[in-house]
Amino acid sequence: MNGPEIHVEFAPGLALFVPSGRRRGSTALVTDGVSTLGHVVESAGVPLTEVGALWVDGREVPASYVPVAGDSVEVRSVVRPQRVPGAPLRFLLDVHLGTLARRLRLLGVDTAYESTDIGDPALAARSAAEKRVMLSRDRGLLRRRELWAGAYVYSTRPEDQLRDVLERFAPELRPWTRCTACNGLLAEATKEEVADQLEHGTRHTYDVFARCGDCGRAYWKGAHHDQLEAIVERALAEFSGQG
Repeated sequence: MNGPEIHVEFAPGLALFVPSGRRRGSTALVTDGVSTLGHVVESAGVPLTEVGALWVDGREVPASYVPVAGDSVEVRSVVRPQRVPGAPLRFLLDVHLGTLARRLRLLGVDTAYESTDIGDPALAARSAAEKRVMLSRDRGLLRRRELWAGAYVYSTRPEDQLRDVLERFAPELRPWTRCTACNGLLAEATKEEVADQLEHGTRHTYDVFARCGDCGRAYWKGAHHDQLEAIVERALAEFSGQG
């Protein structure tokens, strides 16, 4: 680009996205004179899903603002907890976030997940059609205009990913109410109703069951229940009072 020069300062929380030379203080950027500020910010590496507000010379402006020479721009991080108006809070996760999807479902958070790579256009279209917040580590996907809403997942560790999403969006937690396999709602079931899914030992050891209303999968307090219970208890202790 060869046009007006502006000065941009990125919030510290956005340092991950910008080149090292632009992470401290204000940096000069040359624009083309016609691109919006949102386009300029994304060209610098920052997805707009991670931007809370844009300020120019002390006033807040929309992403559609076209910067002029000498503008002093402040790019702020998203304010947490982040509110997503216009629809019930629910999520869509891409193929790389399967463990996070299962943990969110374990906590009763409405979470759709694509177990195969259906491509960025299809993911963005589903986000828009179902009004779901797209969670991904793919910055290109998060820049797609057709997204309903989106958020970058900052960590590669499922424990940190879960904590980040819960802290950022403060969803209502209703543990043990969703199927971790398909996201359907669970309902109590009798042993007879799920007998075809039980091994001989399970039939004799357990008496309390639930079944998914969508896929029919049966649930009981099996061998891994203590590990799941620990995930639930940590989440409730840290996040159940926010919002």
